[in-house]
Amino acid sequence: GAAGDVNSNVLVARSTGDAQLDKAVWQWLSWDKNQKTKEQIESLLQNGKHKELRDRLCCRLSFGTAGLRSAMGAGFCYINDLTVIQSTQGIYKYLERNFSDFKQRGFVVGYDTRGQVTSNCSSKKLAKLTAAVLLAKDVPVYFFSTYVPTPFVPYAVQQLGAVAGVMITASHNRKEDNGYKVYWENGAQITSPHDKEIIKCIEECVEPWNGSWNENLVDTSPLRQDPLKKICDSYMEDLTKICYHRELNVQTSLKFVHTSFHGVGHDYVQLAFKAFGFQPPIPVPEQKDPDPDFSTVKCPNPEEGESVLELSLRLAEKENAKVVVATDPDADRLAVAEQQENGCWKVFTGNELAALFGWWMFSRWKESCSQDADVRNVYMLATTVSSKILRAIALKEGFHFEETLPGFKWIGSRVKNLLDNGKEVLFAFEESIGFMCGTSVLDKDGVSAAVVTAEMATYLQGQNLSLAQKLVDIYETYGYHISKTSYFLCYDPPTIKRIFERLRNFDGAQSYPKCCGIYNILHVRDITTGYDSSQLNKKSVLPVSKSSQMITFSFQNGCVATLRTSGTEPKIKYYAEMCALPGHSDRSVLEEELQKLIEALIENFLEPDKNGLTWRSA
Repeated sequence: GAAGDVNSNVLVARSTGDAQLDKAVWQWLSWDKNQKTKEQIESLLQNGKHKELRDRLCCRLSFGTAGLRSAMGAGFCYINDLTVIQSTQGIYKYLERNFSDFKQRGFVVGYDTRGQVTSNCSSKKLAKLTAAVLLAKDVPVYFFSTYVPTPFVPYAVQQLGAVAGVMITASHNRKEDNGYKVYWENGAQITSPHDKEIIKCIEECVEPWNGSWNENLVDTSPLRQDPLKKICDSYMEDLTKICYHRELNVQTSLKFVHTSFHGVGHDYVQLAFKAFGFQPPIPVPEQKDPDPDFSTVKCPNPEEGESVLELSLRLAEKENAKVVVATDPDADRLAVAEQQENGCWKVFTGNELAALFGWWMFSRWKESCSQDADVRNVYMLATTVSSKILRAIALKEGFHFEETLPGFKWIGSRVKNLLDNGKEVLFAFEESIGFMCGTSVLDKDGVSAAVVTAEMATYLQGQNLSLAQKLVDIYETYGYHISKTSYFLCYDPPTIKRIFERLRNFDGAQSYPKCCGIYNILHVRDITTGYDSSQLNKKSVLPVSKSSQMITFSFQNGCVATLRTSGTEPKIKYYAEMCALPGHSDRSVLEEELQKLIEALIENFLEPDKNGLTWRSA
């Protein structure tokens, strides 16, 4: 069209001297209909900023542990109107090939409350464009009329029998980011090979189709339905399946504070508490309404602990509430803090909360199961970088425990598989405060976890126990599991690669380290290459994941430590845990040993000074 010609004339005058880049610039300027992002590229071109143009235009988004995630802004490897349209076109193509009934069953679209004014980009707008691509192709779309928690999308996919769904969210990432999370018909996030195949389909149709830009289709198309009321009601109804002590909840004098971290959680957590018979939790007023700038916290991640929970802890002290529950901005993860006898607050780690949930969900099952229920049919799951506390509980109680690769997408798929084979799954988790209580949603869910926490605290109060006291009790019964997780920031991918390659060729070519400082290593498992020294055939039981770095070391002293790259952020994460048998209860000795081992791990394997890594606390 004429607009295309105008652009190409501008370009002839401003060739970058690089044919591949010229083509990418030309494509962007002829396809992008968002004035703001188009201007970002035009201005880079006019100012001769060829390196930045290359960074923005000469690479594509790829699926990490949580779908597509990147900064909002112009460019093929950023999240913006055009890349969301391209991704949806690819998904349309893939689903059309895989489901003959695609146009009968439809597709679910949800979104959170993120946005960026400078790119005229918001989760809702990206969701409307996602819907537009599909509606223009006569696919029925269940488009939520307002923002929802991420778990509502996989839940809706299953409830409505849709073939797939997308949630526009970057969860707890920094405010500059957004993302595109894809769920399959089974209600779990997509895993490979679907992700690879979808990327191929995206590359086959990068030019926007007629109708793909028509974001008003959501308001005018007869094929669009709003599933909000139906899904919300049905979700709250299903939630009561894991409510065991309604009569205690109705009467409790305990008060709870909830913060939704400037995200979607407020209304839904209020409804969940109501469904369990509780008084509504006290909301943190400054954080209860959506705010894409997350203006009261330095980062919108409740995992960061006390520093970001400041407002909720102060409110709880004022209101005399003993327990604080914090959902992250898209309400799929949960942090919990409890005031101790001495007035200080204990912020639980993901692994500690999992010990409590694991005990709780199993003891409730035991109390309410039928006479002929078989404990050997019961399962709990965790990702491989998470605490092994569930394994200890399972060994003693007789149920099954399984591990998966990091990322809840692996848990969701495995749980679905177990359910289809007649197994009962009570609980699953990942250490980064992601919990799945029950199986109504095959993904992590902060809304259900918040209200289960409240019921557990209420029940324990009746036994004169706090959550922290019960945690000690669990460790005394099943063995102490002391773990620490943290990370370094590294913005240079070659450095990250070099660190991991050095570990693979530590004592000569293809030879992993045999010790770390004074600590002897028994076994090494490398998920990136599929090697596992503990297996007879030296092959890892967990699937290989070539696109990310991850190596686990098992030490002679019983510690297990993993180094891996984050699937969603520029981080090298480390995870270490000491597992003791019941009765070996000198906690301080275990903690000291763990601390020393972590120091050795960092100094010998990560070499932060030499590699210019930024410590987390900085």
